[in-house]
Amino acid sequence: MADYLADVKKYDAAADADAVAKIVKHLGIALRNRDSSLVSCTDPDELGRVKASWVAKKLSVDDGSKADAAIEKTCKAMEADNTKSRVTFYYLVAKELGKLASL
Repeated sequence: MADYLADVKKYDAAADADAVAKIVKHLGIALRNRDSSLVSCTDPDELGRVKASWVAKKLSVDDGSKADAAIEKTCKAMEADNTKSRVTFYYLVAKELGKLASL
């Protein structure tokens, strides 16, 4: 858990530890596999899954353009990171959409 929080804090110094813990719990077993624990911003299918599973389903954001903008902004913010942690990515998308409190 501490590793996930430390990674999120690289992008948000005031990261909410409870929100990070909820994301880790939500992702569960997916975090055990290296491939599924990372997000690829160059894979449109991957970003589509983030949009459908995380943004639409979990965060209840139905506005596709708003979702795309949040995902794109997060990709830009994490651009220098070759291994984009799914926990950090999801946290930043939720923060961009103003949905951290609803996790």
